[in-house]
Amino acid sequence: MLAQQDAFEAERSARMVKAVYVYEAPLRLWHWVNALAITVLAITGYFIGKPLPALSGDTSAQYLMGWIRFLHFSAAYVFAIGFLGRIYWAIVGNHHARQIFLLPIFDGKWWGEVFYELRWYLFMVKEPNKYIGHNPLAQLMMFLFFTVGAVYMILTGFALYGEGLGVGSWADTMFGWVIGVLGGNSMQVHSLHRLGMWVTLCFVIVHVYAAIREDIMSRQSLISTMISGWRMFKD
Repeated sequence: MLAQQDAFEAERSARMVKAVYVYEAPLRLWHWVNALAITVLAITGYFIGKPLPALSGDTSAQYLMGWIRFLHFSAAYVFAIGFLGRIYWAIVGNHHARQIFLLPIFDGKWWGEVFYELRWYLFMVKEPNKYIGHNPLAQLMMFLFFTVGAVYMILTGFALYGEGLGVGSWADTMFGWVIGVLGGNSMQVHSLHRLGMWVTLCFVIVHVYAAIREDIMSRQSLISTMISGWRMFKD
């Protein structure tokens, strides 16, 4: 009887979940608002690059492309202002909020863990390491494809926006130089901006896959963590 009770207690202890508070409320809010903004930007940006066929009826009664452009520009403002807010929270928030901005690239151990995580994702090792915040590979990918990518998309996007507003507008004054740096060809900047959209979408697909995979295989929460803020370790 005592042996059965000990076995039960051991099993219950093994199933105990340890919770650590990781992501603060402003960061979680930014994450989901940013996800919505990227979704709107991608859909509207696609149709701006490949407009819909002409609609029937009087032209003066149609404003579909106008609304698409309006939604795109509005989402761009949300994305850019949110990114500035994210930088601010990286300064005043906890150390997890700084992970996608500051990489310990001179730390050999960190690089070793990056390659270990890569082997884990490639099914070359059986057990993952446990991390409270981003794992090193995720940290590196977030920096390259989101932090650097966001700066790229904001610069090229607002450069094109400034061209539409006209010479001397605030956007042209702040971002017009980008077109010159990229060859002085507006169409080329359009193509590079659109390429950035496809790179971002590929990253989003991998990001969602990795989050779901880690939730299941590494026995630690990811998706629910970005809702509640708590990282749950199930082992």
